[in-house]
Amino acid sequence: MLITLAGTLALVGAVSAAYYFAMRPVTLRIAVGPPNSDDVKVVQTLTQSFAHGYVRLRPVQTEGATASAQALADGKTDLAIIRGDLDVPKNAQAVATLRKNVAVLWVPPAAKAKKPAPKITKIQQLAGRRIGVVGRTPANVNLLKVILRQYGVDASKLEIVQFPANEAAEAIRNQKADAYLAAGPVNSKITSDAINASTRDGASPTFLAIDAAAAIAQNYPAYEASEIPAGAFGGSPARPDDEVKTISFSHHIVARKGLSEATVSTFTRQLFAVRQTLLSEFPLAAKIETPDTDKDAAIPVHPGAAAYVDGEEKTFLDRYSDYIWFGLMGLSLLGSIGAWFASYLKKDERSNNSSLRERLFDMLALARHSDSADELDQMQAEADQILRETLNSFEQGAIEQGALTAFNIALEQFHNAVADRKALLTSMPQNLQRAGVQLRASGA
Repeated sequence: MLITLAGTLALVGAVSAAYYFAMRPVTLRIAVGPPNSDDVKVVQTLTQSFAHGYVRLRPVQTEGATASAQALADGKTDLAIIRGDLDVPKNAQAVATLRKNVAVLWVPPAAKAKKPAPKITKIQQLAGRRIGVVGRTPANVNLLKVILRQYGVDASKLEIVQFPANEAAEAIRNQKADAYLAAGPVNSKITSDAINASTRDGASPTFLAIDAAAAIAQNYPAYEASEIPAGAFGGSPARPDDEVKTISFSHHIVARKGLSEATVSTFTRQLFAVRQTLLSEFPLAAKIETPDTDKDAAIPVHPGAAAYVDGEEKTFLDRYSDYIWFGLMGLSLLGSIGAWFASYLKKDERSNNSSLRERLFDMLALARHSDSADELDQMQAEADQILRETLNSFEQGAIEQGALTAFNIALEQFHNAVADRKALLTSMPQNLQRAGVQLRASGA
């Protein structure tokens, strides 16, 4: 009983400890940048929403997507927000698509005060021109070069100048370039402000279609063929006035390979659970999508995120049932070993009790032929001592109930034999008793 109780308490303690360690909050470090960007705002909002969840976030601000990817590659963070068209760390696995970005190429209308230059209506006509790129990240320049390369335009034959996002509108109004490139969500305020700054005297900018978007996507898996809807940037008349073909790429939330499947699964579930509640406060959260779970995806999906998407999340019992089962088996084995060891330790007591029981049987035979009341009294005193030792052995578990019952029967027979013999001796004359004693003594 003690071994069983101890095993049960150990099992309850082990399960309780496992549940505590499995369910205690986990804080994940997430790399995001640049400072004051929409990505940082999204992560800050998610951090507040996750404050009381199982998975919590600790933002680690970086200089941009490239630095965030490097932080994940170096193992300094658990999660990161990266651009899909940049080098993806080998240890990165997709958790969610934060947003899709489109490349927007446009040409402002010519100023009336200036001598009209040949109008740019095609990407091939950008050769020899000055191209302004919105944003300081080198990734946008690489994006422009990918587009130019597809159309056979030598990037070295034109001038590329970058403008910080907060200075782009002013640079466009001051006609710092002949054409401009911006990359961001279709509803990006930065892109909309830049395009609105290109409007002059009611004339709208000319949007350059990337008709070879499908070919670019085939050559560069990080990009997809996409379209900019008519009127996406507002204005009157609508800008653009018709659908424009372009390429798109995604910003991904990726997790470090090897991060707990259960943790990533819970993080993904929390992420999509709060998405709808964030819409009123931060509309960009509506762009969060589940990752691509295909085996040939550009960024392999993390098993935890895949489990959430496929509806195969594991419960606590699913994850730890094997451990609990093996724990029960182990406790059962330990109980058996403990019982055998306890039995082994009491082997001498059982052996001693067996010899005491044999001694009681011998005294039973002697009592039936004894001719001395004193001898009977001595045997009865010895039987009392045997009884005491037998009861002690039973209390210590050295003998079982069945053995004790058999001993009681033998003890009862002994007492009956002593009583019968004493009654017989009492009824016999003293001279006959002495004669019997002397006869047995001489025979001995």
